[in-house]
Amino acid sequence: MNRTPKVISDAFWALLEEKPYNKITVQNIVDRCQINRNTFYYHFQDIPTLTEYTIKEWTELIIKNNCEFGAPIHCITLLAQEFVKRKSAFIHLYRSSHREAFMRRLNEVSLYIVQSYIDYSTKGMNISSEDKALFIRYYKCTFAGVILDWLDSEASYDLTEFCKKICISFEGSGKRAFLKQIQRT
Repeated sequence: MNRTPKVISDAFWALLEEKPYNKITVQNIVDRCQINRNTFYYHFQDIPTLTEYTIKEWTELIIKNNCEFGAPIHCITLLAQEFVKRKSAFIHLYRSSHREAFMRRLNEVSLYIVQSYIDYSTKGMNISSEDKALFIRYYKCTFAGVILDWLDSEASYDLTEFCKKICISFEGSGKRAFLKQIQRT
């Protein structure tokens, strides 16, 4: 297994913690990794390609390591903690020219988490695929919206605590909504 892409990605994360996205150069990355430019370009076309790779790898890793689908509070608060760990990097990405790609991945991650959770929690329920899709979209937008609000506010509040309080406040509301929808049909 070639570890070079991971080393390059780790260096990129570290640089994102230190400075804005548009101030990071390939030279900064290769200096941090102690590799030559050709090695960088062998693995990545450019910094935007590295950014896509880095975000994708990060999201797959946190989903794999943190998302056990039981109570939503566990998965959501663990994800919030992962965002907080890389707060400066995400603020720099959010403010960058690569914002659209970041937001696209955020939507994909949110959709994956919500869809997996709803599939898990509606097993055995007689709920139509249209109603299920409605709930998935609503909760995906809610989760992604919370992250975007946090970034819009310059990460000025405790995201983990906020997510815990929201999960506790709305505990059981999804299941009640599913049951209500089943009764209507």
